[in-house]
Amino acid sequence: MADRGIEDLLRIEAPQVLGAVVRRYGHFDTAEDAVQEALLAAAEQWPAAGIPASPRAWLITVAARRLTDLLRSEQARRRREEQWRPVEEQYATDTDDTLILLFLCCHPALSPSSQIALTLRAVGGLTTGEIARAFLVPEATMTRRITRAKQAIREHGQRFLMPPPAERAERLGAVLHVLYLIFNEGYAATAGPDLARPDLAAEAIRLGRLLHRQLPADPEVTGLLALMLLTDARRPGRAGPDGALVPMDEQDRACWDAGLIAEGVALVGDALPRGEIGPYQVQAAIAAVHGEAPSSAATDWPQIVALYEVLLRISANPVVALNHAVAVAMRDGPAAGLDLIAGLGDILDADHRLHAVRAHLHAMAGDHAAARAGFESAAERTMSLQQQRYLHRRARQEAARTLPG
Repeated sequence: MADRGIEDLLRIEAPQVLGAVVRRYGHFDTAEDAVQEALLAAAEQWPAAGIPASPRAWLITVAARRLTDLLRSEQARRRREEQWRPVEEQYATDTDDTLILLFLCCHPALSPSSQIALTLRAVGGLTTGEIARAFLVPEATMTRRITRAKQAIREHGQRFLMPPPAERAERLGAVLHVLYLIFNEGYAATAGPDLARPDLAAEAIRLGRLLHRQLPADPEVTGLLALMLLTDARRPGRAGPDGALVPMDEQDRACWDAGLIAEGVALVGDALPRGEIGPYQVQAAIAAVHGEAPSSAATDWPQIVALYEVLLRISANPVVALNHAVAVAMRDGPAAGLDLIAGLGDILDADHRLHAVRAHLHAMAGDHAAARAGFESAAERTMSLQQQRYLHRRARQEAARTLPG
């Protein structure tokens, strides 16, 4: 079994190895199977044998050999062997094909949900179960969706090249949404023992920087990169020494990464004046207000409320409405926030965030019994162990406040 360092290395290398193999041989779906087998071989062999000098070249070599075996039953072996040169001659192993792979997964023949699911699997390295939770569908449904998406890529014979500008623009919305989801899973893991998965967040930021270099004048590309940087800047203060969740209003802001905040704020300032405002720019502007505030109490909540109202007009969804309600509560008091979330129960009842927000607002209002019940309901609905521990701790605190003095 691979140790954590090898697992992290394999996660980073996987999309780039897949990109290299698809670029040379095509056969996206079969190539992914071959790469997965190469990753499994590495996980089994490297702990004992040691990590090779060029891990990517090793993985590409093993994946290419396995791909040969997988294709042998479909195509003439002799013709392919004549065409294939040794892997070491074919690739500059420091070439990064991840951005091309990202756009390939967002092929216009796929539905938006299939584009996102396939990219999360092939580029982001998320498991099918993690993607299913992000889409709120059963894992078996997501497995079928990803399989069909890979088949569609194969049937359309898409070449492994960056698409031309018009087609690239057509795919950009899906690409941005994918990066957003990968980053969110990295910043706040939906399941498992760890509060965050920094490797995923770092990969999303890396891809965001690559995309921004390709499209520096696109305000939403700039906005998304700014949003990721400004959010990731808070990560050092988000967990205590024991890994436990620390809510933003209790975080030591001296731990926040001032360099990332400054970079993100500058990007927001660069993106906003360019014309039509998009959702990533507005979310980045909200994150910038938080990042520049010296404390929760000193946060410019009226400005955040105004920005959420802009976001609701251009990208209305229940999670945005929930965040807007929190901002209103911070500006006008908990009763105002509770009124706003009253209509979200039917839509977000399965989402632990609704119950956690409701519990927090009840606690602010002094209704400790309702707060305790809300925190317990939230804990039942999250698969993150650290979130569960935090919510149970809050429930116990609120229960203690209901005891006679």
